[in-house]
Amino acid sequence: MKPVIVWFRQDQRLADNPALSAAVQTGAPVLPLYVLDDETPGPWKMGGASRWWLHESLQELSRSLLEIGGSLVLRQGDARTVLAALADKVDAQGVFWNRCYEPFVVARDKRLKDELPGAQSFKGSLLFEPWEVRTGAGTPFKVFTPFWRAAKVLPEPERPLPAPTSLRGIGGVESDSLDDWGLLPQAPDWAGGLRAEWAPGEDGARKRLAAFLRRVEGYRDGRDRPGEQATSRLSPHLHFGEISPRQVWHAIRHREATGDGEKFLAELGWREFCHQLLFHHPELPSKPLDARFAPFPWRDDDAAFRRWTKGLTGVPIVDAGMRQLWQTGWMHNRVRMVVASYLIKHLGIDWRRGEAWFWDTLVDADLANNAAGWQWVAGSGADAAPFFRIFNPVLQGEKFDKKGDYVRRWVPEVAALSDKYVHRPWQAPADIRAGVKDYPEPLVDLADGRERALKAFRALPSS
Repeated sequence: MKPVIVWFRQDQRLADNPALSAAVQTGAPVLPLYVLDDETPGPWKMGGASRWWLHESLQELSRSLLEIGGSLVLRQGDARTVLAALADKVDAQGVFWNRCYEPFVVARDKRLKDELPGAQSFKGSLLFEPWEVRTGAGTPFKVFTPFWRAAKVLPEPERPLPAPTSLRGIGGVESDSLDDWGLLPQAPDWAGGLRAEWAPGEDGARKRLAAFLRRVEGYRDGRDRPGEQATSRLSPHLHFGEISPRQVWHAIRHREATGDGEKFLAELGWREFCHQLLFHHPELPSKPLDARFAPFPWRDDDAAFRRWTKGLTGVPIVDAGMRQLWQTGWMHNRVRMVVASYLIKHLGIDWRRGEAWFWDTLVDADLANNAAGWQWVAGSGADAAPFFRIFNPVLQGEKFDKKGDYVRRWVPEVAALSDKYVHRPWQAPADIRAGVKDYPEPLVDLADGRERALKAFRALPSS
């Protein structure tokens, strides 16, 4: 029989992989393929942290495929060109893949379906397709709560598919060497913190989910406290498709029902909402959804931006988050909102600069989530926080990191301060501040930064 090519993308797993399962069920030889396409995404080529994760994840996927009789082929270049050439070379009867929803991917995949014989795509990355959850008028939602309410009355997501136990492989097909792709940092090797924190791959994802299930009780409240291990940390595994949202959904849904579990499923719902937004608003990563914000007078302050990226703003909760990001490739979600609000509103710097920095440094950099999150904080997106809702980073720290455990871990310069001053070291008495070595004064007075932001917002057109 002619072989079937299974094109892996953001679905680097064997279990609950509809494209892989469908290919195996044909009974034909299966050619697993991954294409490193740095041309199609345009400015959204994978950042450094994502490329590190990709290397590790592909290694794990290759091992898993070998165990069931397959051999992962790696190719680099424009995916349309690579697929056409490979399909012709092996005389493939079809090319199967699971759908992704970035606008450049959607456009390319539509062309591939016209060009490749036997091309088929499957739902493997979301619980609901972006066109399945609609308002009563048949339009996409722009507010999360009614979106999620409508999604939950749809038929429950399908049960996850089992991983194939064997497949008919195909030999004699040349593959690139993963090491030759240069995905890992070399000089310097800045990935030590990532290696210590993460175990990319399907097995790592399963273990991460199992660990979360053991402590899901308390998630509703604990998820806001960055000093605690209360969140799932599944986001990079979900982005790279090492675990499917259906696997997570059913693991949570079919244990004892609790408010904590429901709250976590709503976070899966937010991921779905973000992908729906990107699908229906392809300019989400680059243009404000609310056109009033197009002329916003952003400040061009490179020095302040650099201090923000390095965690040297002089505001401990902000600096803790930015240092956690640099060392581990991840940041607690509550702190993501705080650091984003500080950049946008206290420093007056364009949200797109922050979005680009996150894109390069996050191991869970996801175009839909990243863009929607930054626009939410900026007040210019769908279901956005009003611009005049400005997070006070000191109050956020004192509320969600009461004992300063998170700040003390990531900003050791202030670790010796009492709880009273650990989030506001500039207000400590002079004799106490003398013990704070090598920590900068705040970049901006928080009250002045807030007033400047509100003044710029009030000057915007009302409609």
